[in-house]
Amino acid sequence: MRGILELSALFLGSTALVAASSTAAFAQEAQRRSYDLPAQPLAQSIRAVAAATGRSIVAPTELLGDRQAPALKGMFSVEEALGRLLAASGLRARRSGAAFVITAAEPHALEAPVEAQQEITVTGSRIRGAPVASTVIQVTREEARNAGQATLAEIARSLPQNFGGGQNPGVGFNVPETNGADVGGGASINLRGLGGDATLTLLNGHRLSYNAAKQSVDISVIPLGAVSRIDVVPDGASALFGSDAVAGVVNILLRRDLKGVETSARLGAATDGGGFSQTYGATAGTNWGSGNALLAYEYGSTDAILARQRDYAATRSPGLTLFPAQRRHSVLGSAEQDLAPGVRLAIDGLFNKRWTNLTYPLAAGGDLTVARGRTTSTARSFGVSPSLSWSFPADWNTTLSATYGEDRVDYGGYSFQGGVLSVNTGGYYVNRARSIELASTGRLFALPGGPAKLAIGAGHRQIDFRRFTGVNGTQNIDQSQADTYGFGELSLPLVSPDQSIPLVRSLVLSAAVRYEAYRRIGDVATPKLGLVYAPASDFTFKASWGKSFRAPTLYQQYQPQTLYLTRTSTVGGQGYPASATALLLLGGNPDLKPERSTNWSATIEVRPRFLPGANLELGYFSVRYRDRIVTPIPSLSTALRDAGYASFVTLNPDGAEQASTIAGASVFTNLTGGTAYNPANVVALVRNTSVNAGRQSVHGIDALLRYAGTLGGGMVTASANAAYLESEQQIGPALPVTQLAGILFNPPHLRLRGDLGWSVGGVTITANVTRIGSVTDNRTAPSVRIPGMTPVDLTLRYRGDSGLLRGFDLIASVQNLFNAKPSPIATSLFYDTPYDSTNYSPLGRFVSLSVSRKW
Repeated sequence: MRGILELSALFLGSTALVAASSTAAFAQEAQRRSYDLPAQPLAQSIRAVAAATGRSIVAPTELLGDRQAPALKGMFSVEEALGRLLAASGLRARRSGAAFVITAAEPHALEAPVEAQQEITVTGSRIRGAPVASTVIQVTREEARNAGQATLAEIARSLPQNFGGGQNPGVGFNVPETNGADVGGGASINLRGLGGDATLTLLNGHRLSYNAAKQSVDISVIPLGAVSRIDVVPDGASALFGSDAVAGVVNILLRRDLKGVETSARLGAATDGGGFSQTYGATAGTNWGSGNALLAYEYGSTDAILARQRDYAATRSPGLTLFPAQRRHSVLGSAEQDLAPGVRLAIDGLFNKRWTNLTYPLAAGGDLTVARGRTTSTARSFGVSPSLSWSFPADWNTTLSATYGEDRVDYGGYSFQGGVLSVNTGGYYVNRARSIELASTGRLFALPGGPAKLAIGAGHRQIDFRRFTGVNGTQNIDQSQADTYGFGELSLPLVSPDQSIPLVRSLVLSAAVRYEAYRRIGDVATPKLGLVYAPASDFTFKASWGKSFRAPTLYQQYQPQTLYLTRTSTVGGQGYPASATALLLLGGNPDLKPERSTNWSATIEVRPRFLPGANLELGYFSVRYRDRIVTPIPSLSTALRDAGYASFVTLNPDGAEQASTIAGASVFTNLTGGTAYNPANVVALVRNTSVNAGRQSVHGIDALLRYAGTLGGGMVTASANAAYLESEQQIGPALPVTQLAGILFNPPHLRLRGDLGWSVGGVTITANVTRIGSVTDNRTAPSVRIPGMTPVDLTLRYRGDSGLLRGFDLIASVQNLFNAKPSPIATSLFYDTPYDSTNYSPLGRFVSLSVSRKW
């Protein structure tokens, strides 16, 4: 367990030697290459190995120091080459995926081979060191800093596979609730646009408590200074991790090897006004012979962006706040300690507090002195995840882990109209998460391609949700949900490179299954199969197939049902007498079942021998989502006019059915404007509560490219990440299929990010270009095309290694260099955001300066 955690948090030091990052299959033996290196500084020899093999080799400058490397001549794999170069240095190479990290060697391990030392954290598998049959996207903290990014939320927004809808700050009031909302200012990851509640987000492999009402995880609570890297597996993973992993899993891995103290500060501002940002942090770490510890603190504040500060919004939405003002404090601690030989205790903990507020107009013209509303929120969250692990012979490891977390969002505000100030009563959301798990992983028996490995485990998890709207409030909720589960995963390496089988260099099969028993909502079993096949050293084919699921949220199940008496015209009635009325039922549904999906993917990875340092992945994915939880009638004005909604409408309900519906509702409200309720006048009962009625199909292509080499005495790196998406939805069998991808407030068909960097000495220059595709506004006929955005970023970084600037890390960055702006959309209300706030940002050109120092 100790090695797993050490390699899950790579220490990327003040100056790193970085070559291409690759997601090559872990079971493959590295290709041998010819070397003829003289005795020279160790840093130069490591750089030469990185350029020759295309592998990432990360080495802190303070570790390499003035060490010299011996001459290296002959044919070696990357492991052998590093072993010879480091043999007498007191250092060792640890492997994480296809990358290597140079760390200080423990005295008893100086002569140990690299393969014996490796303990690999793989987000896409529960088995240490197992190859992953899905695409794995990694973003390291150093890559983020090279791009001028300072928070996890900024990193998430830059991922092409992520959608800005769901729970995220800045989502406008005119975005449909199913596509996004901002409650409390938290930031979530929403892979493929399937929902933040369909993306499982982990911290060091542990679950966190949910945020607000959407059952998503707030990543903004985690200080970037504590993070080593972020792993993204955009493929269904419920067979490994359970509910919420329909779209994939994101694992945020912490640093373990930091020694000393790092302090940092970043100031930034938008050149068009607003968005002034301050981020200050301090991270301290230490290592001793039997353990390590890390403590990180981060303070951040961001000023609001107002409509009057943007020319595309000033006259169209006067008085509106486009992005809320926020400030926050975040603390994270992590530690490990050997209690006895083979026994290790680890613990991770975090705390966050955030304040958010925004103002919006309540009258045409946007004059806030005449009429305005203001919402405020305070979010507090904490979590702790202890674990105890035992190492046994035959590479078996058993871990007992637990998690407790709590997230609370208090909200309130006021409205000012007609000279009268009205204070909103407000309320709060509380989410709690508790879990315990016992899991083991290790070798079973020998196969021609290596040892068969198994991971098994079982656990129990409970989540609690409370919504409070006031004493005896009709919309209060206080519910919990528990499940008990067991899982198993098997990795079978059938062929290895040393067998020299033509056209089968390596072949690994994998299988996993998970069974969960949910109190009140039933049992779920989810399998997954995987294949990793390499016909030659240049090519690897990966394929996976599996089932995933998402349990209904407690809000979806237990939101109190509200019954309205309304005029028939409100629900699409035509030709009825003036006295005719309709009953409209809204709210949750305690009988909801889990949403289910079938996922499969196929990927080809190319590492051409003729172009060392290059790596290309091209993958196809498909998600078929059924039993989606929906409010079945998205437009109430069509309820009685569209025959497709007939199953949700009861015409001429009798008195007994009306009485039963009234008795079951928490609130019965008359919206007719004066017509009294008379059962004889009710011509229709419309039920628009949450149901398992929808299906959704998502498929597309991911393309990942990385290259690293030498240029002009320095190192050049290039990468590209493109995601093409098609998706459609059908709410009910009698209703039409509607397109989602490429439609307003949904993900565009195409998102692309490209990066080009050059490093020499302590200087790194990085250029980034992002393409966010266009969408179509289909709210009117004819539809209107909304052009996309193409922001370009430029970042200059200098890491001092001598003189007065020794230990300093300076970053100057301009995000959106050419000030690309979102295209306007039609609005109907004075507080509507005048652009697609789920896909495009109002920030504009943003200039920042960061200074950090190692002590």
